Amino acid sequence: MFRNLLAHINRFVPLHEDEAATIFANYFRLREYGKKEYLQKEGQVSKTIHFVDKGCVIMYYINNKSANQIVQFAIENWWITDYNSFINNIPSEYYIQTIEKSKIISIELPQLENLLKEIPLLERYFRIIAQRAIAASQIRTKYLYEMSKEEFYIHFCTSFPEFVQRVPQYMIASYLGLTPEYVSELRKKKS
Repeated sequence: MFRNLLAHINRFVPLHEDEAATIFANYFRLREYGKKEYLQKEGQVSKTIHFVDKGCVIMYYINNKSANQIVQFAIENWWITDYNSFINNIPSEYYIQTIEKSKIISIELPQLENLLKEIPLLERYFRIIAQRAIAASQIRTKYLYEMSKEEFYIHFCTSFPEFVQRVPQYMIASYLGLTPEYVSELRKKKS
């Protein structure tokens, strides 16, 4: 049931399947979502952290032009939540929504704390995941300021081809801070 999550954890820390199976069943829940279903809406407190077992999810806010500004994508084996809301128990400024039919494994903060006490090795796993997410965010910010719009788009396409194939063009444009029309021009130019 939690095969993908266990495989992901084992990429970073050794965890035996026999000990994990029963423990995971006590802490995590698996839920299937249809296309365009919300895991969270703006104003709700992020009570859970989500692991994408299958599918694709976005996190976005409504900007001052009343448009969706995508700040994160998550596909298989990626974690997603509004960490500020999750950690500080405050209302979220983000929506988290599926863009495909998805299977999501979730854990609430109190259960996560108990899980980390029961299996301290998982503390290391979640630290590694957090460090990787922070590093990726810092790199994205640097590229956003340093690269031209065209370079940023090309970098994204070559670094994350799975998103280009699965995510609508207008969503990629939103994530990169570009207009859909400009992304369309870049795609034509690239072809």
